[in-house]
This record gives sequence, C-alpha cells and structure tokens, in this order.
Amino acid sequence: IMKEDHLVITLQNIRNAIVGIDKKIPLLNGTTRQYVNFDNAASTPVLKPVLDTVNQFLEWYSSIHRGTGWKSMLSTHIYEECRKILADFVGADPERDTVIFVKHTTEGINILSRRLRFPGGAVILTSMMEHHANDLPWRFCTCEDGRPVQVEHVHATEDGEYDIKDLEKKLQEYKGRVCLVAFTAASNVTGYINPIYEIAELCHKAGSIVFVDCAQFTAHHKIDMRPHDDPQHLDFISFSGHKMYAPFGGGALVGHRGDFEGGNPMLVGGGCVKMVSMDRIVWEQPPEKEEAGSPNVIGAVSLARSISVLEKLGMDNIAECERQLTTYAFKKMEQIPNLVFYGKKMSSDINRLGVIPFNIHGLDDFLTAAILAYEGGIGVRAGCFCAHPYVKFLLKVPQAQIEEFEEQVIRGNRSNLPGAVRISFGLYNTIDEIDYLCERLQRISRGEYSDSYVLDNESGMYHPKDFLANFDEFFRIG
Repeated sequence: IMKEDHLVITLQNIRNAIVGIDKKIPLLNGTTRQYVNFDNAASTPVLKPVLDTVNQFLEWYSSIHRGTGWKSMLSTHIYEECRKILADFVGADPERDTVIFVKHTTEGINILSRRLRFPGGAVILTSMMEHHANDLPWRFCTCEDGRPVQVEHVHATEDGEYDIKDLEKKLQEYKGRVCLVAFTAASNVTGYINPIYEIAELCHKAGSIVFVDCAQFTAHHKIDMRPHDDPQHLDFISFSGHKMYAPFGGGALVGHRGDFEGGNPMLVGGGCVKMVSMDRIVWEQPPEKEEAGSPNVIGAVSLARSISVLEKLGMDNIAECERQLTTYAFKKMEQIPNLVFYGKKMSSDINRLGVIPFNIHGLDDFLTAAILAYEGGIGVRAGCFCAHPYVKFLLKVPQAQIEEFEEQVIRGNRSNLPGAVRISFGLYNTIDEIDYLCERLQRISRGEYSDSYVLDNESGMYHPKDFLANFDEFFRIG
C-alpha cells in the first residue's frame, strides 16, 4: 500500500493509478467504448506515480556527468540513484556487477553479444522458444579466431515447455565448448515460466555462464540474480521499462562488470571516454563505458519509479492477482466453442504468466484480432509475436508449408502466414473485462460479426473497408 497525491493505491484500486484507463475509442458501429487492453505482453500503460515523478523531475532535468550547474549535478545524482535502485531490485552484487542503462531488452542483448569474448570452437545455446531478441544477436557472434560461434537451439517439449533433458543432452554433446546459455525467464507466447535457477545450475556445472531475458518477467514476478558463489547465480539479465508500466524508453543490462572492462564498447562517442588524442583513446570504466552519448535520464527515472511502485504493491501479490485472472480466463474461454489453445492450459501445477495464445477454428488470427478491435474495442496481439520458430512449432506447421510461406513473404505476401491470437494480462485488468472478452469471442465463434473486413496482403492484417480512422480527432502533435 502506498499513498500518492491523497490516493491510497492498492491492487484493488490500481486502475485509478493507470494513465488513460478511461479513454474511449471508436467502434465500427459508430459508437465509442472504453478501451480494453489485453496486450500487456507487448507494452504496458504508464502508472500515474511514474508519470507524476517524471513531470516533477523534468523541472530539474539537465545534462548529466561533468556538468557543474546545480541542475546538472542533481540530475547526475538522480541518474546514479536510479542505477542503485535497479541493482537492488534484481539482487545484483554492487561490488562485482554493473547496471548499464539501455533503451530496451533488445539493445541490452545486442550489447552483451558484442562484448562477450568467445574462444575458438565456442558454442552458444539458446532455445527455440525465444523471442527474436534472444536468438538473432547470438547468431552473429564470432570467436576470437574470427570464425562464427556455433549457435544451437534447445528444443521445446511437445507442449512447448523448455526441454531440460535436451539442454542436458546438448551440454554433454558440446562438453567443454558451451560458453553461454541464453534463455528466457518467461515466454511471451505461452507465458511459461522457465526453471531459471535449475537451468543456471546445470549450465554452471558444465562450465558455461548464463544470460536470462527477463523482459516478460520483471513486471510480474520477483527476479533475484543471487550471489556469485551460488551455483544458481544469474550471470547476466536484461529487462525493459515499457513492459513495467514505464514506457519512456528505458531498460537495463545487468551483469559481471569485468566482462565490460576490456575491449571496445559497442557504441562510441562522448561520455564513454576518459581521454582522446589524435592517436589514442582511453575508455571510461563500466557502466559509463557502455553508455555513449547523452543518456536517457527520463527513462532511468521512470523505470526506477515503476520498480518502487511494484515493490510496494508486492511482487508476490501481483503474481497471485494475475494468476487468478488467468485461471478465471481459461475456465471461461474453455466454454466457448471452436477455441483452440496452444500449450498447456492453466492448472495448479503449471507455472505461467497471464498470457493465453489461441485461435478460433477456421478463422484467421488477424481477422479475429481485427473484429475484437473494431467491434469490441479490445486490444490483443496476433501473429507470431517475434517468435516465429516457436509459434510455428506450437501450431504444428509442416516444414514444407513453412518453406512455402517464407517464399510468399519474400515476394511481399504475408496473407497466409500462420499465427495465433494472444491475450496478456496486467495487474490492472479485471474479471469484468474477461467476461466482456468472452462475450465477444462467443459472438465471433457464432459468426456474428461484420462482413466488411478486407485483407491487406502485404501486412497480413484486416481492416473494415467502410471504417475511416481519424486519428487527429483523438490526438495530434501541436
């Protein structure tokens, strides 16, 4: 419980602390309705305490580091205080770890992939359930001898869970060569929460370090990197503010300071150097070494403030609240004809976030999403959620068909791509919103929706041909 501007904020009245919660949006029938957001796995709205803090800080905002003016010194102090808040939040070691501010998880992973050094013959293990951000950067790593690092993908089980047995098999198969195992703390497609500490212990025993993509995790559960001498220690993690009710372009990469001390940073310019001459460069120490250019102080402030709000609400309380929402949603949705779910359904022995992927049998995923948006005012996500291999696996798409789809995409046609609809919960969603979603899905399942939707082959998305979106009516700059 916390008090903000005379409002006592709890999980029971958290909607009062969500910016824009009461906004109404236009529907196909000419009416308006309060927006329902079930796309929190992509980005969350902003918390009022976060926005208030940002607005208050803007009155003091100035350039940081080396500025001699009062506002500059204050901004520098706040920026470094934010770094400490983030370190405490994830259980980083203040003596051995560093917190590098980044734009988002994707940038954090790219920086790490460029900064780690790999010996000749090195192998990196990621998994087939990863977001592209925790797959693609590793594919471009090179060994110190100039050869590409070998990247292998740990399989998923038939239900889409991380296959621990396949991890053990690959650690043995590439014994002595696996230098890094990168995996997600929780899937953005199925919501599965991986046994991150069990995985870390197996990898450390095999002589590998680990990186954990926490983008989908940190707004919902407590993350703890644990001490360096703990076999379940998490060597590196990264996460984003825009998934933590702080969409101001801030994120963090956290891990061993020593791995950033040698070599050249990924980005170079002002702020990352101690001294430059015509023939010599002396880099700053990390984290400054990895933060070239003017840093996003506002992003750091917003992320730190969101962390303080979430911690006061209680991460365990948030997790339980969202678990109840997810359990209720599964029970309601199971009663709707023609719904097809992917992965395991919610049960007492399933550890997962509030993420539910599904389709309506015989209906394109983007068409389902369009109907929910234009006729119900409900925001969801459709497609492959930046996890193409994983979604195709869950949908059991034959390899020959995948290759055919790939050729179509290369020719500019996305209309036949396989995908799913995803709903994802935030701490502010309600039972009433789930009931309303299920009512709309019931109608769609019965075929009760407009026949005016047209398909854009290039994007693969649907829109109603008789609907004109006048966005300027709702918001414009200047």
